[in-house]
Amino acid sequence: MPSLPPLLCALLLLALLFGLTLLWLELRHRLRPASPLRLSSGPWTTRWSNRGAVTLEGSFRIDNPHARMEVMVPELQLRPTILGRRDLSRLRVTTKVVADHPDEPSRPDGYWAAYIVKGHKSTQLRASVRISLPGGTSGPSPEERHTILEDLLDTLWLEVLWVNYGPFGRLERRQGFLAPVRHPEPLDPATAAWRDGDGCQVLPVPTHLLGVLDDPAEVLRRYAGPVLRPGDILTIGETPLAVIQGRYQHPSMVEPSCLSRLLCRVFHPTSSLATACGLQSLIDTVGPARVLCAWLAGSLMKLVGSKGGFYRLAGEQARLIDDITGTTPPYDQTIVLGPDQPERCCQELAQALGVPVAVVDVNDLGRVKVLASSAGCDEDLLRRALRPNPAGNANERTPLVLVRPA
Repeated sequence: MPSLPPLLCALLLLALLFGLTLLWLELRHRLRPASPLRLSSGPWTTRWSNRGAVTLEGSFRIDNPHARMEVMVPELQLRPTILGRRDLSRLRVTTKVVADHPDEPSRPDGYWAAYIVKGHKSTQLRASVRISLPGGTSGPSPEERHTILEDLLDTLWLEVLWVNYGPFGRLERRQGFLAPVRHPEPLDPATAAWRDGDGCQVLPVPTHLLGVLDDPAEVLRRYAGPVLRPGDILTIGETPLAVIQGRYQHPSMVEPSCLSRLLCRVFHPTSSLATACGLQSLIDTVGPARVLCAWLAGSLMKLVGSKGGFYRLAGEQARLIDDITGTTPPYDQTIVLGPDQPERCCQELAQALGVPVAVVDVNDLGRVKVLASSAGCDEDLLRRALRPNPAGNANERTPLVLVRPA
């Protein structure tokens, strides 16, 4: 039997080694230590007292979807951050956690006793955050303190710091939830400040800071509903939609691999993939093999003059990830992914509101990308209307933009 040429043998050997490398990367990625526990928040209520204080109360649920693994939660605490309009140093903030386990009584002292969440089981806890303005004999009256608090407060950013302990080891987890203290009034159709655009009128729509406790349809209906009329197109930014879907995480929750630590150095310093945690977020989404192959193929494409190959091959999330500082506070301390299933969201929102809806990514450089849109949406009109970036890239809090054809 004739032997293979040496060059072909070498190529086959390289291909085999490369394939084994990809297999090793994928297996190592999929078998890395991970906890099955999932933390979610229920609705929150805001209760104002007549003594110059406000209390926010809500609940959290911890689910274990694993069939057999038992996971312990030995530590859990709350870390509140108050966002407001002026100096908040005078405020006094206290938190309280009450375990509401299905098989154990709650402790009256508020101590979090280590608890085992068994397979296919869940537990709950109640949480409250009290914000007050100290008075004193010469200070403001309770009524005055109430007025001052209403003027000062805006949003509660509540981080849950909890530990998962089990066969995977000990994992520290940090998850943030946003609860508005105040909601802005919806726009008045008679005084709405429409802007003239290219063959259209454009209206940025302000909202409260959005988070996982919000329902997208309810947000659009509350703030844009009063000024909507047939023929309008309603857009929502891809980042606000992503945070509503809970697609953000603190960098401490990301464990960079050797691949992300090495490969992040080849990206432009301003890219969200130029940090180990930013690139690892993409790897966690699409897998290490795809990221490595996209980089190798993209590098070869760049040699022949074709730029952007990596982002096309690595998938849409490669362009949409925002690393820390990339979004408005408090999400500026988190890594935000792109939205999940934006096409489906557009169809559902359009059906709920009765007008076309689009998810867009716009920046101050005039770049407009329509990620997804519902039926009847004029994407060319949207690109012209949004090119000046009417929503802004700072803290305008106008994640919705209404486009009305002229």
